[in-house]
Amino acid sequence: MKLSKLATEIGNGVLAGVAGTAAMTVSSTVEAKLRGRPYSTAPARAAARALGIETFEDGFAYARFSTLVHWGYGTGWGVARGVLRALGVGPRLATPAHFVVLWGSALYTLPRYEVAPPVTRWRAEDVAIDVFHHLVYVTTAALAFELLERSS
Repeated sequence: MKLSKLATEIGNGVLAGVAGTAAMTVSSTVEAKLRGRPYSTAPARAAARALGIETFEDGFAYARFSTLVHWGYGTGWGVARGVLRALGVGPRLATPAHFVVLWGSALYTLPRYEVAPPVTRWRAEDVAIDVFHHLVYVTTAALAFELLERSS
């Protein structure tokens, strides 16, 4: 594999990750409003624990951190899509593989940092909703990636 091909695929993955994150943001925002629940802060709480951050200066600082984690996490997972495709994994296999590593990492990380219970303790409805949001991300990232591939 040429380094330039890997770099291109990673770059396309970053852009696909941004698209996936935007789509997941919309789906989770609409779902939270419809269900009358607060927006999730689990990723930000996990990142704060991982980085050893105990407190924030104020609510605004925490909100900025949460936004950075949200977009950084989603954008970063787009790189996984790019690497899968650079390794020659076709779109039909790359999409479910991307879902498995993305959702699997969340299922491991959030309980690991004690910000969410293990998935085995979730209600079936909550599992379905979480799967839905991650499918929105992966599907959008896949479509964006493949469109970028065709245009290059």
